Amino acid sequence: MKKLFGTDGIRGIVNEANMNVELALRFGQSLVVYCQKNNIAPIIFISRDTRGSGPMLEMAVSAGIMSLGGKAVSSGIIPTPGLAFMVKQMGVGMGLMVSASHNDYSYNGFKLFKNDGTKMNEQEEEELENIILNDEFDFSTGKEFVNSDLEIVDVQPIKEYAEFLIKALPEKVGENFKIVLDCANGATAEVAPIVFEQIGADIVTIADCPDGKNINDDCGSQYTANLSRKVVEEGAHLGLAFDGDGDRMIAVAEDGSVLTGDQLLYIYAQLLLELEHFTNKIVVSTVMSNINFINNLKKLGIEHVVTEVGDRAVFQAMQEREAVIGGEESGHIIFSKHQTTGDGILSGLMLVWAMKIFGKSLSEMSNQFSLAPKVLVNVPVKEKTSLDLIPEIVEEIRQAEEVLQETGRILVRYSGTENLCRIMVEGENETQINKIAEAIALIVNEKLN
Repeated sequence: MKKLFGTDGIRGIVNEANMNVELALRFGQSLVVYCQKNNIAPIIFISRDTRGSGPMLEMAVSAGIMSLGGKAVSSGIIPTPGLAFMVKQMGVGMGLMVSASHNDYSYNGFKLFKNDGTKMNEQEEEELENIILNDEFDFSTGKEFVNSDLEIVDVQPIKEYAEFLIKALPEKVGENFKIVLDCANGATAEVAPIVFEQIGADIVTIADCPDGKNINDDCGSQYTANLSRKVVEEGAHLGLAFDGDGDRMIAVAEDGSVLTGDQLLYIYAQLLLELEHFTNKIVVSTVMSNINFINNLKKLGIEHVVTEVGDRAVFQAMQEREAVIGGEESGHIIFSKHQTTGDGILSGLMLVWAMKIFGKSLSEMSNQFSLAPKVLVNVPVKEKTSLDLIPEIVEEIRQAEEVLQETGRILVRYSGTENLCRIMVEGENETQINKIAEAIALIVNEKLN
């Protein structure tokens, strides 16, 4: 079982055990060893979001790379999907994003991309982790100092990434749209306004002044209240909220209502059908998807493929089934004809295109089906003991499933990035599912704290 890697790279509170300068240095050295063992050029393209700890960790991991003769190439601040795009463009060995995604500034982390722009699989992460944690590896070269500088790229990542996004849509598709962009004081703050202005939209931006500490602070895809108010206040057609590293997006309709990832996926599925871009009519999403979303896809003649949580799991299933669209309820949406990972800005562009094609408001498009009532409860835990090994939790879930029978479902799992146990209960009766979730949360808290 992996100790460092979660569902999306390595993440932790800065200057604590799982995310500090010492680990970053070791991580950089281990990347070079991993590349050498797998016949990969040890040229690592590094990007980061706007966290104050980003430069420190970037320099530490770069020092580790250079200490073993590898080459560290810095792009500065760009969104995670921008890094995935640039890695493919530049032909480097690997890409490294220094980010903790939607978490607050006290967290940071490392996300890795292979030279084809895809994320490492479980086995590859395990191999790298074994190198990081193996004290038998001698990371000292025993040679003279390696004369290697941190290279600053001579390309313009923001410009190239923006051009790539704009070319994915018809010219000026955003004309006659007023859009509010919530950039989460993160990695999209510079590039998102450029892109949406270039497609002809009238834009208003909020949370676009990062200071190192305000990333995801009451803004972005996790906190949409300010965006909802601004959309209504401005009379905008829609609002788009990105997370700190720009790989997810949550949309707000003109009436201030917030769309889920499932509602977005349904709209995108209709768009692809209309454009005749839906080669095999498959949508991939995770176990968190709403049952009514799945049933309504079937009414459109679309097959639904379910995966574990995480956009990497979604993308792997998309590759296996040659699906062109997939995503998570949290707002990670992957358009495989364009990207290898979730891309918040691309998702926003595709939503504008759908509104243009169908000539409907976003509230109309989001109300095509009702979502089954769902409750989500996060319980902080001290340890992540296998839930199957705790009889009281197993029994509580079993009894709840008997109550729900075929009218709902329960999912209890650990977060892949935080010390949390996530409890999801879905059903027809909101009062009933709230009681079930509270009862399970009580047992989880009792047994794991």
